Amino acid sequence: MGEFVDLKAKPYNLSDEDVAWVEDTITGMSIEEKIGQLFISHNRNLDVDEAQEKISKYHYGGQRYKDAGSAARDVFDFTTGLREVAKIPMLVAANCDNGGDGACEEGVYVASGAACEASGDENVSYGAGLVAGETCRAIGVNWNFDPCVDILYNWRNTIVNTRAYGTDADTVLKHTRAYLRGITENGLATCVKHFPGDGTEERDQHLILGVNELSVEEWEESFGKVYRTLIDDGLHSIMVGHIALPEYSKKLRPEFTDDDIMPATLAPELLTDLLKGQLGWNGLTITDASHMIGFAAAMKRKDAVPGCIAAGCDMLLFFRDEDEDYESMMEGYRSGVITDERLTDALRRILGVKASIGLHRGEQQPTEEGLAVVGSQKHLDIAADAADKAITLVKNTKDQLPIRPDTHPRIELRYLSSNEAGAIYEGGGALDMIKEELEAVGFQVTVARGDERIGGKVSDYVRDFDATFTFCDQRGYASENAYRIRWANPMSADIPWQVWEKPVVFIGMNWTTHLYDVPMVKTFINSYKNTREVVRQTIQKIMGESEFKGTPNELVWCGGLWEAKR
Repeated sequence: MGEFVDLKAKPYNLSDEDVAWVEDTITGMSIEEKIGQLFISHNRNLDVDEAQEKISKYHYGGQRYKDAGSAARDVFDFTTGLREVAKIPMLVAANCDNGGDGACEEGVYVASGAACEASGDENVSYGAGLVAGETCRAIGVNWNFDPCVDILYNWRNTIVNTRAYGTDADTVLKHTRAYLRGITENGLATCVKHFPGDGTEERDQHLILGVNELSVEEWEESFGKVYRTLIDDGLHSIMVGHIALPEYSKKLRPEFTDDDIMPATLAPELLTDLLKGQLGWNGLTITDASHMIGFAAAMKRKDAVPGCIAAGCDMLLFFRDEDEDYESMMEGYRSGVITDERLTDALRRILGVKASIGLHRGEQQPTEEGLAVVGSQKHLDIAADAADKAITLVKNTKDQLPIRPDTHPRIELRYLSSNEAGAIYEGGGALDMIKEELEAVGFQVTVARGDERIGGKVSDYVRDFDATFTFCDQRGYASENAYRIRWANPMSADIPWQVWEKPVVFIGMNWTTHLYDVPMVKTFINSYKNTREVVRQTIQKIMGESEFKGTPNELVWCGGLWEAKR
């Protein structure tokens, strides 16, 4: 394997007939259609007429739809409309990190990467992939942009804190290979991200150029091991991050200075020499979202759009502006930035993936009857099992558990939300549900106001409450480079000031490393999600009705904070 694709080898394994379809299709395409295949669009709604008009105009090869909160039936109708107008079968993708919840409103969350790791059970990871695959297949999605195969080295990392499946290569491989089995059993094209690897630094490539600072040897023993294994397994596609790998770039290009370092999406030495050459990659390479600042900060967009294809990517994820980006790609071809050889190789890889999952034969067609699996009891049972195995008691240093309605009936409930942060994935909205679940088992719940200033008699708190439960539903994502808990105001009453007065149980519902900001808490739980199932099971475990089965990694101690461990 090398710079040019072999359609009869992994991951395509195409027959002579399939290869003929790829070659004949390329031969029959106009240059406008060929250029269009290099794009993965991101529609702003589920308007079929609008999408069909753009497909006819721009001929793009792949589609992501905007809102995973859309009803399954609406997504089904949308993907059906795409198939009706696309001259060449289209790859339709979703971001199902955790199960089916990344595909549609009724899709079931199973477990995040962090929850899978905490469970220690690859069956949990397989279940997340299976539910994702069955949900996607049912609504007409044939390509999943997950799992993340990043390795979480840095506890401050803002982007893969809960998306990474471990802190070492072997753990990541254990869980992501299991997840991918669930995807492939449903016939979807597979994808992992974010080559050359996130998790070593604390900054976010959505906001700045990402940098993986590992030495060549360190990278080979970690991320290199992950990618070599998954490539050998027959992975279809790799999403490349806007992440630089300077030590490897300088090894491959000894003449490079710091000024020459580019994100991997624009670095031929990483895409062609390392990925395709040394790692033997024969599959489809796509960029991460092209409106991210890690991409924009590298060069002018009119140069970066064709430049990523010339460097070795095969598809560009998302237009910034359809007319402008399409023209930039076309101009890159006309000027020779994208050669005929590079364009043809990219098209073979794109169509090769489509053929490998049978799109050219009309396979992967969803049915009305198939929608019944979305949100089914089968999926709910898988999610319940995952929650039971993942929810983690990180610390209980004062032996304050169990806390039950018959021993601690009066609960002060505090809820920390990040809706105001403006992030892509906002936390929040679970307060009423949490209160309902606490009251359903017999607790008397008083919701505390988040904007209270510190003050008042401690004796009043001691008189009125038996314990405080703080549910932290905050997640920094694509909105800040260093994520921390956001309190309502200076010295807010939300901060666990009362840890020596009454039991305070702090539940991290997304982020795993909140102890940096609440080291004083004596009882700390990571539940990993804000769904009703997870909340219900967390309460059961707090009450002692079910044991905590999850195991935390060492990063929960935020670099070994001594005050967090006591």
